[in-house]
Amino acid sequence: MTTTTSSPSVPQERSHQDLVRYLEDRFACAQACDDCVRACTRRQGPAEPGDALNTTCADVCDATSRLLAEQPDQDEQRIRMQVEWCRDVCLQCAALCDLRPASAGCAQACRGCAKACDDFLTTLG
Repeated sequence: MTTTTSSPSVPQERSHQDLVRYLEDRFACAQACDDCVRACTRRQGPAEPGDALNTTCADVCDATSRLLAEQPDQDEQRIRMQVEWCRDVCLQCAALCDLRPASAGCAQACRGCAKACDDFLTTLG
């Protein structure tokens, strides 16, 4: 059975199972972005040179989460670009956080967000 939708954010001609996975992965990505925002904005001691990237990561994750959660009518290309950008920034932030033991939680959240972004990108096809 094939389900067709008129929403430009959901690719046409998806099976019911594919549509469910798409929605689940979209929600998981938005949730991982929220988790990353919380982890990256927590202060782990005095300010360090990498804190600007943590702030950027939190901003990108916040924007991505809002796009995925609040604007379901966005076109697939815009969603793809935002999620790819989020994934890339999260990977950079995780690498930087790995250099500071006090930022282990941020690094873990960033890697989790990057994985959730990858998973969601897979459902976009």
